[in-house]
Amino acid sequence: MIDFLNRNIFQPYPELLVFLTVAFGFLLGKIRYKAIALGAVTGCLVAGLLLGAWTGVEINGTVKSLFFIMFLFALGYKVGPQFFRGLKTDGLPQVLNAIVVCVSGLLICWIFAAMLGYGPGLSAGLLGGALTQSAVIGVAQDAISTLPGLSSGAAKHEGNLVAIGYAVTYPLGTILCAMLLANILPKLYKKDLAAESARMAKELDAPDNDPDLAEGYYEVVLRAYTIERPDIVGRTIEDFENQQKELGHRIYLTRVRRDGQILDHTQQTALREGDVVAVSALRGSLVDYDARTHIGRETDDVELLGYETETLHVVASEKAQLGRTVAELRREPFMVGVYIDKIYRSGAEFPYRLSSKVERGDTLVLTGPKRLVDPAGAALGKPVPTSFATDMIWVGLGIFLGGCIGIPALTVSGVPISLSTSGGALIMGLVFGYIRGKYPTYGNVPPGAQWFMDTLGLCMFVAIVGINAGPSFTSGLSDAGWGLLVFGAVATVVPLIVGFLFGHYVQKMRFPILMGVLAGGQTTTAAIGAINESSRSQVPTLGYTIPYAVGNVLLTIWGAVIVLLQH
Repeated sequence: MIDFLNRNIFQPYPELLVFLTVAFGFLLGKIRYKAIALGAVTGCLVAGLLLGAWTGVEINGTVKSLFFIMFLFALGYKVGPQFFRGLKTDGLPQVLNAIVVCVSGLLICWIFAAMLGYGPGLSAGLLGGALTQSAVIGVAQDAISTLPGLSSGAAKHEGNLVAIGYAVTYPLGTILCAMLLANILPKLYKKDLAAESARMAKELDAPDNDPDLAEGYYEVVLRAYTIERPDIVGRTIEDFENQQKELGHRIYLTRVRRDGQILDHTQQTALREGDVVAVSALRGSLVDYDARTHIGRETDDVELLGYETETLHVVASEKAQLGRTVAELRREPFMVGVYIDKIYRSGAEFPYRLSSKVERGDTLVLTGPKRLVDPAGAALGKPVPTSFATDMIWVGLGIFLGGCIGIPALTVSGVPISLSTSGGALIMGLVFGYIRGKYPTYGNVPPGAQWFMDTLGLCMFVAIVGINAGPSFTSGLSDAGWGLLVFGAVATVVPLIVGFLFGHYVQKMRFPILMGVLAGGQTTTAAIGAINESSRSQVPTLGYTIPYAVGNVLLTIWGAVIVLLQH
């Protein structure tokens, strides 16, 4: 029987150590306090440092680079549509605030690193952890490996210090960011996040007498009724639906049974007494609607109610519909009987309101009868068939081209400056993600594959980084001292304060939106979770997506910039 407690087993089989590290890392990542969790990435890094120090095993650098470049491409691919959308006029205030946060974060980390005499490794670790951007680790290590006049041993030592600095500063940085935005700033400014968010939600819902306007959450129900009211006998389905619309009801007749036979559905079908009709409506509408009074008694007709329905994912791409609000779209004839169930933006569910504008690359989830949903999907953009197959031609070519554009370097004062293969992969991921959003029939990368490349790719990378840095963790931490933790905490808070003052006093942003913008600019997922929990609403997320895309790009690049500044 193999002794799994014998660390020597991992010398000939280092791949087993990587998977053990990932398993323990994800377990550590589940440690949670309210909305704040340690996270799988930090868990994998800590597990790697501990197991690396215990085993003394070193993992091949090529394996580490493979996972990292895959992660960066996936990151760019995910945020690409949102990143380029943010460069347009309506997203510029949020982009500007994110730039302020990121630039001030770089400056404060550079100042502290210079004060404390840190080399490029600890400087980058301080920046990555304080600003909660894991991608800094790989980009900084790549930049360190190309520094002139640095021996391979020194480069390895500095590269390990990146992981150590990150591991020390990241947990506190995450906690401080979440606490500051969700609790401290609202209390200092005497703002009730829940009340402010509720007020904004009510405003964004834009109440109107138009019966097509309802809440952002839809639950479609289907009932069958026998026509008994004489005043609707002889009217067409279209007339009936228009009449109900005028009365404030969004009610649709989707099927008709007459004399035991189900009729071919058209809007011009004239209703007769004794017809059994299938009524489709939002649950809230039907609760307020007395169907017995308006139509007749309810009946159970399994065949009539069992017609083929469809839930269709559509990527918004039709130019005529882009930039229009949900309320405007729902008034269109092609949306009759079709409901927008959800909207996804940048891979995450977007808490849309009636005033929310549909942007290129948004995924709309439509529900309703198949005969109605398909034309509606075609009018809005490109239907995306459910497919679990990843277009590996798209992924492989994107990473290859990104790596190629990242190789060439300019030499400034003897220092080679380049995007590096990882930086090139990020840029090409942005481009390919944008192209996918514009032309959704190309380059299918389903959510599961995106998770594998993004989350697992990064976790595998940091696990290997932790394993390789483990043997030098104690000595590196001793060299850094407690100053790293203290100054890391300050470096987390200062950019958020700067961004808040700029957003609150100069840009005049609404408080819930500003909190989301700051969480996005510092790419702290735990913070937006805490903010939403505190506000008891998804409204702050409206300010999160664009800054998150911008912050991911800038903070990742800062990993190389601070290495050059501290060289």
